[in-house]
Amino acid sequence: MLPSCKSSSRVLLRAILPFHILPLVTATAIPNGAEQLQPLLLYLFVIFVTTKMMAEIFERLNLPAVPGEILAGIALGPYALHWIPSNITLSSVAQIGAIFVLFSAGLETSPRELIDVSRKALVVSIAGVIVPFILGFAYMKMRHETTVESVFVAAAMVATSIGITARVLGDLKVLSSRTAKIILAAAVFDDVLGMMVLAIVTGAASTQGVQWLHLGVLTGEAVAFALFMMFIGPPLVRQLRPHVEQLSTQNASLVVALAICLLLSWLAAKINMAAIVGAFFAGLIFADYAPRWNLIPRVGGITAFLAPFFFFDIGARFNPRLLTGNLLTMAIVVSLLAIASKVIGCGFPLIREGWPTVFRVGIGMMPRGEVALIVALVGLQTGILSQPVYGIVVIMTVVTTILAPPILRYLFRDEISQPHTENVPAAVQL
Repeated sequence: MLPSCKSSSRVLLRAILPFHILPLVTATAIPNGAEQLQPLLLYLFVIFVTTKMMAEIFERLNLPAVPGEILAGIALGPYALHWIPSNITLSSVAQIGAIFVLFSAGLETSPRELIDVSRKALVVSIAGVIVPFILGFAYMKMRHETTVESVFVAAAMVATSIGITARVLGDLKVLSSRTAKIILAAAVFDDVLGMMVLAIVTGAASTQGVQWLHLGVLTGEAVAFALFMMFIGPPLVRQLRPHVEQLSTQNASLVVALAICLLLSWLAAKINMAAIVGAFFAGLIFADYAPRWNLIPRVGGITAFLAPFFFFDIGARFNPRLLTGNLLTMAIVVSLLAIASKVIGCGFPLIREGWPTVFRVGIGMMPRGEVALIVALVGLQTGILSQPVYGIVVIMTVVTTILAPPILRYLFRDEISQPHTENVPAAVQL
């Protein structure tokens, strides 16, 4: 078993501080600290190498890398080969990986272009919340499940994982397309709406009921945060630019961008939005200066290291032993409804733009990823969801997450085949 968060901090201190300072910090012997650090380093090595190997295999098969990284997590995780245990330290590393996936996506998305599609994205997001919720709730009630469990499964079907889609669109090099911007903007709105749905469902299931005042405050904070980042953030960076360029610190622009990314991730989590949404907005406010400061390739190097841990963690949460009998049948139906509901709800509002756009946006909003797992975990921890129903949500999450990348590659095949003109930046050391 790996060390806890507190013990992990002590391990890092022992690894970083000079020997003559260590006795002042902790009385624990250095060999013991080294022994605690060894398993963590080994697990990180195994995860990184196996995910990269699987990604290479999938890319050689002309498939996106993400499903390969997720399958590595399923195979090596605590429910299959038991090579990598379930641990809070590894989960924390995975969440940091998700933050950088979204930060990278934000750097490649112009705020002005995102604002241009925001109206359509909001319509897509609202319809993409209503349709999955209705279909999920109706099916679970048809199976004679309790109302509370039906509501939680429906709520889990609502949420879109922006991290999965952003990584796939980035791998396909289509983040600059209008369709990709609609997907990313809708996914941001979807996170705010998903937060509201989760708060309502959890409150309704509790003895205290829904605290509407608290919910209104949270919603107001989330909306204000998003508007501030889209309209006020970029001008602030414009004012900050001369001061950043005068700093003597090596890679000053990268240092400032990373600091803002971590700050906004924390602020987003503080107001009960996903931290990855804050990271996306952080990238967004630096997007106009990313080419000038050469941020995309430098942040991309960090993302290439950390992102595999995020996708491995998603796979590691899946228990293959849940695939049995009646549970499997229900999970398959819920998964199909989860796919169809996003295509219908998110795609059909764009029917005037043609069927290719309908399917691209619908499939782009399909992955549930970590967001659905969070909803299900809340239900499990509060005793609202049973283990079998929790398993249905997990299977639905894995199915939608694994299927989306190859389908997106097929749907975007025309744009992928078009030649891309890229400015090759000068080499910069991290």
